[in-house]
Amino acid sequence: MSIRLLGPLAIARDDVPVALPSSRKLRALLAYLALAPHPVSRSRLCELLWDVPNDPRGELRWCLSKLRAALDEPGLHRIETEGDTVALRLGDTSVDATEAAAAVAEGIETLGLERLRALAQLFTGDFLDGLELDRSPHFGSWLTAQRRRFSACHVAVLEHIIGLVPQGVDEAGAYIDKWLELAPFDRRAHVALLENLAGRGQIGAGEEHLATAAELFHSEELDFTPLREAWQEIRARHASATPCTRSGPGFPMPESPVATLESEPAATRRASLAVMPFAESAGNGGFRGGLADGLTHDIITRLAKLRDFFVIARGSVFALAEKDIAPDDAGRRLNVDYVATGSVRSQPGRVVVSVELVEVRTARIVWAETFEHKPDDIFIVIEDIGNSIVSSIAAEIATVERNRALLKAPNSLNAWEAYHRGLWHMYRFTRQENELAQHFFGEALKLDPTFARAYAGMSFTHWQNAFQRWGDRDRETALAFESAGQSLLVDDRNPAAHWAMGRALWLRGEQDGSLLELANAVDLSPNFALGHYALSFVHSQSGDPQSAIGSSDHSRHLSPFDPLLFGMMGARAMAHARLGEFEAAAEWALKAAARPNAHVIILAIAAHCLALAGRQDEARSFAAKIRNTLPNYRADDFIATFRFDRDGEALFRNGSKLIGLN
Repeated sequence: MSIRLLGPLAIARDDVPVALPSSRKLRALLAYLALAPHPVSRSRLCELLWDVPNDPRGELRWCLSKLRAALDEPGLHRIETEGDTVALRLGDTSVDATEAAAAVAEGIETLGLERLRALAQLFTGDFLDGLELDRSPHFGSWLTAQRRRFSACHVAVLEHIIGLVPQGVDEAGAYIDKWLELAPFDRRAHVALLENLAGRGQIGAGEEHLATAAELFHSEELDFTPLREAWQEIRARHASATPCTRSGPGFPMPESPVATLESEPAATRRASLAVMPFAESAGNGGFRGGLADGLTHDIITRLAKLRDFFVIARGSVFALAEKDIAPDDAGRRLNVDYVATGSVRSQPGRVVVSVELVEVRTARIVWAETFEHKPDDIFIVIEDIGNSIVSSIAAEIATVERNRALLKAPNSLNAWEAYHRGLWHMYRFTRQENELAQHFFGEALKLDPTFARAYAGMSFTHWQNAFQRWGDRDRETALAFESAGQSLLVDDRNPAAHWAMGRALWLRGEQDGSLLELANAVDLSPNFALGHYALSFVHSQSGDPQSAIGSSDHSRHLSPFDPLLFGMMGARAMAHARLGEFEAAAEWALKAAARPNAHVIILAIAAHCLALAGRQDEARSFAAKIRNTLPNYRADDFIATFRFDRDGEALFRNGSKLIGLN
């Protein structure tokens, strides 16, 4: 059996069409259940499809009985009802939309040409083409979202096919035409068409298309400059490859009145993001006309303050939203790598915010989450949920970019990719990996000497060399300070630059200056988790231990899966020890030591905190692990690693005596 949803809905058994009643509600029910990942409650289905009819459950039973007649076979029941839930069991059934969604989840960029061609054949029209329901707003919202989702999937399939077939062949032209039909403002589609025309020697046709595209882009006040520049580069390349080719007359190109996302040289390209205005549906007692827009504004501002990647300004995204431009189409128009979308639902006693982060080029959902909050003060809702959303988006983009950089040949990386490759090695926390991180940060800075975060990363590697005693401490401290200074010189509004300088000043024993720089980092970007962690680290030794605990907790709230999570926990452990709360210190130290990338200094914190808590056997076990790595490790080594005040030093020296490290 097969079910087609990518186009007009149709069912076939052994290639013979299966007749369905003409009921639109029945067809909508079939499509919704076919894509539902879990059984759906009857009450949810009634709410979705019936706008308070006389007997919604009776109508649902009628639809299910007709679907059973169409789908079930002797000994095979594809519709299952258990309690109040309904589910379709389609393990033996081909569903085109499910196949397309699985390909996206698998990674379209990993698929071969024949598989991509087969996927392209699945798309015969819009999702549930021609099927709309009156007075069913919930289903209408779901249908719109699915159409956008599968349209983006179709575009991604077409783009990757075009990238694999030889330039200039007829097959590529057909796929490009379809791509432009689906996404008329996608610059990549226009560039693909221009490449195809130039490859076939049709320079005049390329000029004509460029003039038409210019009018199209300018009618929407979109920046046409990158497309013009791309055509100039294509013409020059093909002219040098085929000197005898003659072009037709050039068409004058009007200047673009509005720039959305400036084109960047390949060497200095950064990841880019558009946060589309969140949709809002208010119920009884809900917020109207404020919460969704306020949350969107706040997220854009906070992400921009991180200065880690390019964030489209709020004016551009709100302008596109006012024109009812779909998020995936907006992402292509703005020429960004990622688009974040969300919805806000106000229900009695709670506010529910759902967010998705999509990679534009592959239509892959990178991250999705739902947050709930009591509808207290609107500003508290924005602060708490906004913090979680911003931190999650930043972390997920960093992970995707880092993984992509790892798959590329080292000599083909641009500055952004080399930087993320450096981060991957940096977070391994070994001497050899730290050296590799230095190499890639250096490559990033060769390609882009204005890359503040790469200088901060370089400073971190020198800091690690000093802290872990992998090199001469004085020399590495000086290099950490120098690199942090370079980071500040190129971008003194970047929180990572102030973070790097704060850590370097701590190495130099300048605690007041260190705290000032770290405070600057979190003032510039309240969502910069590493800034809060570094404040906790400094305060845990010779500052305010209560502040250290608060900063540690906040850093972990902002970045719950951070590679430096062991350090956040270790700082809290030392702060508890300084407060005389030895059992709490021991528990936090154990959590830190259990992290997979925890290094020997974290094990030493655990050994000392356990000893102070009177848990000698556990403490000696950690001391033995340390000695296996560093046979001559002593109390002086532990004390010299940190900047304890006099009382703190005495406290931890006592812990060393209890386990024989003195």
